[in-house]
Amino acid sequence: MWSALQGRVSNRLARHFRAAPHRLPAHAPMVSFTFDDAPDSAAGEGASLLEAHGGRGTYYIAGSLIGRPSDHWHGLSNDAIVRLHHAGHEIACHTFSHQSAVNLGEAAMTREIERNRSHLREIDSSIALENFAYPYGLASVWRKPQLARTFRSARGILPGVNRDVIDLQFLRASPLVDCEIDRAGVDRYFDEAVASGGWLIFYGHDVVNAPSPYGCTPHLMRHALEAAGKRDMPIVTVAEALRRIGA
Repeated sequence: MWSALQGRVSNRLARHFRAAPHRLPAHAPMVSFTFDDAPDSAAGEGASLLEAHGGRGTYYIAGSLIGRPSDHWHGLSNDAIVRLHHAGHEIACHTFSHQSAVNLGEAAMTREIERNRSHLREIDSSIALENFAYPYGLASVWRKPQLARTFRSARGILPGVNRDVIDLQFLRASPLVDCEIDRAGVDRYFDEAVASGGWLIFYGHDVVNAPSPYGCTPHLMRHALEAAGKRDMPIVTVAEALRRIGA
């Protein structure tokens, strides 16, 4: 109980301590679609939908989950990672063991990052992990400065559009998850991004007709991709978005 309380406090503090503030440039709205843990359906149906709409996604992968079944999905395979990488999708870091950042000291976090980096390089030596997502969406106020020295960005799950001055080590991301948002909610996020000139990031997991509590249907994802097209918003990876904003 005490550990859980500490985690919530650390995550809340992390929202307000800007480890890497960065001002977005002039009005240039864009959207990124990201997947955590990378279920096989995200690498299959999710990637196919993105590619059909001229976009590419960012896949935050924890090496220990590759190819493994869980209660909700089967983890993507090594071959799927290679295909994603060579198709232009971004492979990014989610620790190796999928441990919450609030429970990791500096040395332990370093081990997690290096083990994940080594594991993914064994799959394809050209994979370079530039960006990070906090497992379970829980940021650590103590680990943010460490991550800032290692990654270009770290993404959480605090909903909203990244606008004006953002924290590169606590990027906002909104759920593309059927049990949390509908098509009207998706449209509202897009309209906010257009109005503010900001960077909209969606996060999710599986992409199947009967999704887990953490995933979406192809129908909802297709709607989001079409919403981007109707507003002429580029669909870019996190790495490409950072390049566009000069970060």
